[in-house]
Amino acid sequence: MKLFEPIVDEAKQHQHFKTVLMQEHAASRDVVMGWADGFPNRDGKFVQEFQISFNSPFWEIYLYAVFREYGFTFDWSRASPDFLLALEDYQFCVEAVTANAADGKPNEWDRKFDPENPMPIDIAALNKEAMVRLANAIHSKHKKYTTSYAKMPHVGGKPFVLAVAPFEQPHFNHQYNRPIKSVLYDHYVDEGAYQKDPKAFPNGPPTRHLGFVTKDNGADIQLGFFNDDRMRHISAVLFSCTATWGKVDALSAQTIDRRTIVHTVWGSEPDGRPAMRAGYAEEIGETLTDGLQIYHNPYALHPLDPSAFRRHGVVQNYLDESAGRWVEEELNRSLFSRSVMTMVARDNFGDGPDEPSISASRSLVG
Repeated sequence: MKLFEPIVDEAKQHQHFKTVLMQEHAASRDVVMGWADGFPNRDGKFVQEFQISFNSPFWEIYLYAVFREYGFTFDWSRASPDFLLALEDYQFCVEAVTANAADGKPNEWDRKFDPENPMPIDIAALNKEAMVRLANAIHSKHKKYTTSYAKMPHVGGKPFVLAVAPFEQPHFNHQYNRPIKSVLYDHYVDEGAYQKDPKAFPNGPPTRHLGFVTKDNGADIQLGFFNDDRMRHISAVLFSCTATWGKVDALSAQTIDRRTIVHTVWGSEPDGRPAMRAGYAEEIGETLTDGLQIYHNPYALHPLDPSAFRRHGVVQNYLDESAGRWVEEELNRSLFSRSVMTMVARDNFGDGPDEPSISASRSLVG
């Protein structure tokens, strides 16, 4: 697929698509084309959708690259769900979905970067908005399963995984796992309370059971989707807030004329507390699967085997019934967040001054 050859009018092109067509993003475009190698354009409209809506098709391309790296085989004989996967004789389904901005709310690309205040001020507000939009996305796909997918013979009896990516607001890439764990398990890490009074919480931010999150219209959403059998058809949720163009930049080719500086937060030994690391992309050494999180449903009709996604740095949350305890794998080596700045020698583009100069461009998100 020729993702980056425009086939739609410029007026219809997504803001991100216009941005990545710039010359300084050539190396990053090569990364995405590598991810998409072999990805089928099943309905003949994927390139058009990529250029118009960007985030949702980008998420599917990323997932395809991840699944290919895991060594899964693909069955493309069915139009839906998005992925029918197998690892030897073990088969399961994956449906991709993105959490998007509510009508009238700022889009994620509307953010304005302020070097003096690069982080959102109100973490609690960011988390609340993310919870509402993530819950909406998951609920809509659960409904689609019960009304449609459940009737498909190639789906029945197999684990069914939702792959969820958040693009619901500016600074979404800083949410890490706080909103998704609240939606699925009603487990909220109250970082806002910690920021207001760190001395009151010497062991770090407290955890709370919120019970509900309230939408702007006053309606309550009950949290803890996986705390009972209400979503027993969903075996697990695959989630990442780091599968952004920032990852593409971090994995792109580095030359003397193009260097990417990466600021990251990682889980650390022994218990996964956040630790900052900064350096050039090759020094940080981020991988394709860094930032992936898998949340298993203990009430699933067809549980997903944790071994399917077990990998260095990939966080998995599940109930180990044999040991009678809750497990959170790889938290101490997980990628929490990332921000990227790429420095490019501008005269390489043929429009610079006589003397070489450097231009800096921030990644689209994260």
